[in-house]
Amino acid sequence: MGEIRTHKDLKVWQKSIELVISVYELTKQYPKEELYAITNQIRRCVTSIPANIAEGSGRKNKAEFMQFLYISLGSASELETFLIISEKLHYITSEEYADSSNALNEIIRMTCGLINSLKINNTSAASCSL
Repeated sequence: MGEIRTHKDLKVWQKSIELVISVYELTKQYPKEELYAITNQIRRCVTSIPANIAEGSGRKNKAEFMQFLYISLGSASELETFLIISEKLHYITSEEYADSSNALNEIIRMTCGLINSLKINNTSAASCSL
């Protein structure tokens, strides 16, 4: 594994960018009347995941980085909720839901792993578990 110099070197950021692209493609098929409703909400929360990873990695200390990683996890939970709603409304198929959910769960696991690795030197921080 290479040296991590910026957020762009983090696998979890790279995977979350891939998820953004996938979700944007997926939401193109949503009904036009949802453009300013669920489509907008989904796109905002999915882009928030890598954005918060990037912002946190640019902070001066590990505690701030971890805080932004937790915010990223909140956005991931929000996305998961909207994906469930989308499937129930038949905007996406069960297969599309499963694919997106699997990718999201991998990002959540990676984010928790990163939080826990940062926590090793910060014993006052809460651990991340699934």
